Parts: sequence; C-alpha cells; structure tokens
Amino acid sequence: MQLIPTVVCLFMATLIAACQSSEKSEKDPAAIRLITLDPGHFHAALVQKMMYEGVDSVVHVYAPEGQDLQLHLNKIQGYNTRPDNPTHWKEDVYKGADFLDKMLADRATLGNAKNVVVMSGNNRLKSDYIQKTVGAGFNVLADKPMVINASTFDQLKESFATAEKNKVLLYDIMTERYEISTMLQRAFSRQAGLFGTLEKGTPGNPAVTKESVHHFYKDVSGSILTRPSWFMDVAQQGEGIVDVTTHLVDLVQWECFPEQIIDYQKDISLTSARRWTTDMSLSQFKAITKQNSFPDYLKKDVVNDSILRVYSNGEINYQLRGIHAKVSVTWAYKAPAGAGDTHYSIMRGTKANLVIRQAAAQQYKPTLYIEAVTGNKDLEASLKAVLPKIQQEFPGVEVKKVASGWEVIIPSTYKEGHEAHFGRVAQKYLDYLKAGKMPTWEVPNMIAKYYTTTQALELAKKAK
Repeated sequence: MQLIPTVVCLFMATLIAACQSSEKSEKDPAAIRLITLDPGHFHAALVQKMMYEGVDSVVHVYAPEGQDLQLHLNKIQGYNTRPDNPTHWKEDVYKGADFLDKMLADRATLGNAKNVVVMSGNNRLKSDYIQKTVGAGFNVLADKPMVINASTFDQLKESFATAEKNKVLLYDIMTERYEISTMLQRAFSRQAGLFGTLEKGTPGNPAVTKESVHHFYKDVSGSILTRPSWFMDVAQQGEGIVDVTTHLVDLVQWECFPEQIIDYQKDISLTSARRWTTDMSLSQFKAITKQNSFPDYLKKDVVNDSILRVYSNGEINYQLRGIHAKVSVTWAYKAPAGAGDTHYSIMRGTKANLVIRQAAAQQYKPTLYIEAVTGNKDLEASLKAVLPKIQQEFPGVEVKKVASGWEVIIPSTYKEGHEAHFGRVAQKYLDYLKAGKMPTWEVPNMIAKYYTTTQALELAKKAK
C-alpha cells in the first residue's frame, strides 16, 4: 500500500533536484551547459551516464531527425529512469536539416553559461563540426577520432589554433587513461629501481606493444547495441587504423613520456603500417543495425552480394623519440561467451617488463604482471621497496607471486568498467574548463597522436 506514495516522493525529489540544478545555472554565470551535436554513436550518451556538479541539467540537442537521434534519447531516458542512482537530464531537442546552423545561431541566446558541445557520431563530418564550432566560440569535447585521414589533419591543427584564439578548449575523450591496470602500468614504469629505463627496442621486438580487440556485436548499458549502418562504412566512421588505434597511440605517449610535449615533426617516425578487413554476412549486419539490406553507400565494400568487407583492422609500427612502438587493433564480429573487448600491453624495461593480459586465463579481466628480465635476480627486493610509493597513490594495491613473476592485485573499488571512464574524462575536462586552461602538453600531444594515425593510414594504403 506504500508503493504509490513512495514512487511519487521519489519522482518529486528528482523533479525538485532537476529544477534546482536548472535554476542555479540560470543565475550562475560560472555554470556549464552541455550541448549535444548530431549524436550518432553511443559514446555521446555515456558522457551523461552521471551528473556533474556545476553543470546544468538541461542539455540542448541539435540533430537531424532519425534513428541515431532516437537511440541517443532512449539511452538518456534509460539513465534517468534506472532504479539505482538515476540521472535527471532534461533534453531540449532541435530537429531539422539545419541543426548545425541553428546551434551556431543560438550561441548568443544560450545564456552566460560556459557551453560545451559534445560530439560523438559520423567521423567524416566531425572535422567540419569542430572547426565551425570552436570558430563560433564553443568549447568542444569530442569523441575520438577527431580526424580520419591525412587530408583533414591540417584542418584539425587550424581548429586548435582557433580554439586558442577564441579562448575555448578543444579536447578528445581518451577513456583508456582511466583503466586501472593501465594507470598502474604507467605508475610502475616510473619507478626506476624496479623498472629501470625503457628499452629502445627494434621493429621486430618493440619496447612498447599495445593490442586491442573489439567487437561489432556488444552489450552496452545492459542491452545489445544497435549500430548505425554508416558505422561499417570506413568513409564515414574511419578505418580501424585511425579509429581505435587513437587510444593506443595516446597511451604510448602518455605512459612513455608522461606530461612531456611531443613534437610530431621531430619525435615521430613511421616504420611500417598495414590494414585488413573483417568480413560480415548480411544476417550479422541485420543483427546489429536492424536494417534488412546493405545501404547503397556500402555496396562498394560488398562481395558476392552478401559479404561486407570492413577495413576495421590495422597495425602501426613506429618510433617515438627513438623508442620502437607497435599498436594494433582487431575487430571481430562477436566475442566468445564470457568475453568482451580485450587489451594486451607490454612495456619493456631494462630491469623488468610490465605486461597487461586479458585472455581466458585472466577471465577476460585486464591483469597487470611484473616480470623480471633475464639476469635480474633482485625483482622481489626492488618490488617490495617501491610498493609503498605505489600504495600512496593507489591505496590497497598489493602483489602476489605467480609463475611468470608477480601479479598486481587491484581492489575491486578501482575496477569501474569502460562506461564509467567517460564520466572520468568529462570530469577532467570540466576541471580544465573551470581552470580556464589545459596542461601545456595536451594540445601538442593530441596533434602528434592524429599525425601518427593519419600518416599510418597513408602508409598502409601504399603497402602491398
């Protein structure tokens, strides 16, 4: 008998909180307002999986009417109505073919808030979206990749210059920096007594290797993800070598040369690059898009009238300040039972190797190992010496002896999952926005990252 009053109370509490948040932002010139532009990828919704202090609960959405927009709104509604820790976003939606012009024209009427345009969708359009948006004086938080080919690389550089001129922040969503095993790999690599120094490596045996495996058919927020048909069109989404590898190239820079400026013209040298396809049947395509046939723009990639070939896989072998690194991404259609997207990474030091494995032996959970190099008999002693320093930053982290060396034991409280990392990135960006600036290394390193990926694509296309 108490169910209806309880539900009413919860509804009223949520409504009051939403109204208070909106009223506060209208009176507070320091408040921040989110604007979503043409959401075509589920990452746009993941930014709103949580609420943020000082951010208006009203989000302005500008997009063409269609399935992409509806899927986005459905996800936001799901977050608002979930039983545990529901959000209270209110989506103010403008639908129309002139959505971009409308957003730019509304710049003066959106209030005194610091406006942040969130972009996650068709990557072919993103370069123009970014350029026009920062040019109009909006801050931009963009999903990767910002550019998908060498022809738009200079346009991205210009956009960063425009953002600086207009005193707005342009930033991409690098979620993998917040994966705890990667954070600890970076932290242990900075302990010279344990790790030594980073090896130089060779093309055949790089000092740093990062491999990522992804899947077209996947579960997101408790349901099977419906992907837009254009996601399989590399002319719109981008090839794998310029898409997911963006994360891996970012991690190489972030871990090997933390908080240091990378000069793409001096510090980066490509050795080799290659690309290959993932083949998808029409029935598989239907399962993830809910479309009954391949659209015309995909016909160029269809063989035998029934098999779609997607250039979703790529590998880059390159040097960064003389350090040999290799990054690769592979897309399968569907993961084995109990598995999901996986990551493998190794940093080779002169005293120890830091290895992340995420296979069946690890129950498909990323696990960090510390392994002695040949001839190093002091690993246990040096590990015990540096562990207290690690624990100062990551309380509760321990190690245990295993056959290959030492496994890093990570408390479950650090294991948030990939979807939660979008909130971490957004919060970091909001902190930058409130401070009015980013660290000096962020922009040049974003430029270096996209130079690496787009030039690798050019090199891969030339390779036989």
